[in-house]
Amino acid sequence: MAQSESATIALATQALDAFQIEIPSWGFANTGTRFGKFVQAAAASTIEEKFADAAEVHRLTGVTPTVALHVLWDLPNGIADVPKVKELEQQYGVLAGAINPNLFQDQEYKFGSLCNPSAAIREHAVKHVLDSIEIAKGLGCRDISLWLADGSNYPGSQSIRNRIGWLEDALRTAHDSLAHNQRLLIEYKPFEPAFYHTDIADWGMSSMLARAAGPQAQVLVDTGHHYTSQNIEQIVAWLLHTGLLGGFHFNDRRYADDDLTLGSIDPYQIFRIFHEIHQGLSEGLGTGIAYMIDQSHNLKGKMEATVQTVVTAQELWLKAALIDREQLAVYQQSCDIVAAEELYRGAFWTDVRPLAAAWRTAHGLPADPLAALRASDYVERAAKVRGSRSSAVSSYA
Repeated sequence: MAQSESATIALATQALDAFQIEIPSWGFANTGTRFGKFVQAAAASTIEEKFADAAEVHRLTGVTPTVALHVLWDLPNGIADVPKVKELEQQYGVLAGAINPNLFQDQEYKFGSLCNPSAAIREHAVKHVLDSIEIAKGLGCRDISLWLADGSNYPGSQSIRNRIGWLEDALRTAHDSLAHNQRLLIEYKPFEPAFYHTDIADWGMSSMLARAAGPQAQVLVDTGHHYTSQNIEQIVAWLLHTGLLGGFHFNDRRYADDDLTLGSIDPYQIFRIFHEIHQGLSEGLGTGIAYMIDQSHNLKGKMEATVQTVVTAQELWLKAALIDREQLAVYQQSCDIVAAEELYRGAFWTDVRPLAAAWRTAHGLPADPLAALRASDYVERAAKVRGSRSSAVSSYA
């Protein structure tokens, strides 16, 4: 790269200082597949344990100050649980992040929630979203992350257009209840659990629904929620260009929504996504993007997988930040394809681990957070305390 060593260090410091990542409470709980749950002795089964784990990840990495909460899993009593969460924030030094309504778990949602043919069930689902927004207000949380399992499995079994209208009405109602500083992030997914049509199947549908809901609604991109070989960075570029990119649920996949740890299958894809974001930021776009993780650690240790993911995200973010965008623009304008690609690939292949380690050391953090976790006895102590109740049911979708 053309930058001097001092300029590279300064750029790396600036990039890492600006990058914070939200981790999910459910990433610390026992999860599995549709065939069964895999139990880990150290898995968290209470919100207190989830906050403790999140705080330890933040202590090791310094970049995970918030933990996303799932309403029915973490706040089963709704708004009444807000004081308890505030106490946990004070105790552990991490804050509640995005609030995630649950519109897929109850039996009444068998045929949909916000898109259910039953007006009574739709009303109940809307009330849950409104209650979730009130929880977010009580905790001072900006984002309400909305994902629906709504859809149908057989052609002709549902009116697709009716469901669009019901969904638009519900989202407008939700948007109207937002505080001035809150956002409604609308996620999409092409299939599963619905296998014929999903009501919010792609970024175009999510974008149109956000526009219909109101100016405080944006799109939430889950990297696992795409068809194989889909160009996610192009989607990101479009959402940046239209001002609709609100946030991410980062993970990785080999086949479908596998919820594997970030970068474990295709780190180059995350690098390409981060490049588009850095390019947007350099043009004043995407300044409010929420970077969140959404993974199911079925086989890996919960804590190790989370720390590993945060470190990987930092490294890929840093690689993308180090692209010489001025020179890249010259190559792009002159259509020098090989030179442009080599500059781009060169940044990806740069070993940024020493830069990241130096940044952590300068901030009083372990140079290698994963090694520090393994050297500590945190997981072992948690396993001893929690092991007797590690079989407790913990839902995950």
